[in-house]
Amino acid sequence: MDKWSVEPLLLTSTRFSTFRQGQILTGASGFFFLRDDRLFVVTSRHVLVDKASGHFPDSIEIELHIDGDDLAKATGFSVPLYDDGKPAWRQGADKSGDIDVAAIEIEREALPDSTIYRAFTPDHLPGPSETIETGAFILVVGFPLGFHDTLHHLPVVRQGVIASSFGLRFQGQGFFLTDARTHRGASGSPVVTRAVSREGAALDPPWLLLGVHSTRFDVARDLDRDEALGLNCAWYADILMTLTE
Repeated sequence: MDKWSVEPLLLTSTRFSTFRQGQILTGASGFFFLRDDRLFVVTSRHVLVDKASGHFPDSIEIELHIDGDDLAKATGFSVPLYDDGKPAWRQGADKSGDIDVAAIEIEREALPDSTIYRAFTPDHLPGPSETIETGAFILVVGFPLGFHDTLHHLPVVRQGVIASSFGLRFQGQGFFLTDARTHRGASGSPVVTRAVSREGAALDPPWLLLGVHSTRFDVARDLDRDEALGLNCAWYADILMTLTE
């Protein structure tokens, strides 16, 4: 299969596995972000460390395509999470607390020479001239419950809409809400919407990166009478401009 026969959007995402002392712990989602020729892999912070659940991996493995003519060929690329005891990832916080997004810089020279991927860039972040409305169509690109095209090592997408005002941080937090069916393993997925025409060079892939899917959002409810809200937290992707400085 030729690399150009698959949508570039699917090549932005990568499957995460977390490990501790060589033992696999969990699966998650992530994506590539390129800034000034520096490559980062982005996921939810809780994928890398989560005190509440006692989740403390010491390395991750991301899956890479290594043959543009045959997407069935892939390899795992291991990344240590600590350097002399210090976290290798970057995370952020605002006045409301920690932001559930993390970025790890990847040495591009260490990747296999034949690695095939696509990356979002700062140009994919919404600009001041772009209006993102409540109810706007979005896609969540990832690996829910680890499910994916196991032959071609590609993610799946879930569709949804923005469920809160994109211009106002929900309840003062650094995220907005989406209405989409999601599952464990989708944490760290990019949340995107189709890009409108811009002056100058076209975006590749032609999507705006709005956020990073984190977790389902729920409220205290009667479990026998009330269904789950079916809403999710997506942290604003503009945090990546801070994390990749």
